Amino acid sequence: MQVEDVDDRVAAAVYRRLVKHLRHRSDAENIDLMGLAGFCRNCLADWTAEASAGAIDREAAREAVYGMPYAEWKAKHQSEATPEQLARMAESLKRNEGA
Repeated sequence: MQVEDVDDRVAAAVYRRLVKHLRHRSDAENIDLMGLAGFCRNCLADWTAEASAGAIDREAAREAVYGMPYAEWKAKHQSEATPEQLARMAESLKRNEGA
């Protein structure tokens, strides 16, 4: 089975579950997600805005993903990235080429 074969209703349910999980796990910072998997909440919001073909702007998509305005979430949950985290993210992003 290919991902394209997954029914849209199932895919939508999975997306919503992922968003709820990321909201619950605010301890998993974006920089760490980027360093490990090469994507974060902002990426998910950007993909949401892109997939909407203009129906959802970037800030609305971020609010949908974060459950609040991004600036508010950032103030509550995001710390300053360390040089090590930034280096790990940079290495991880190199692996995204062609994805």
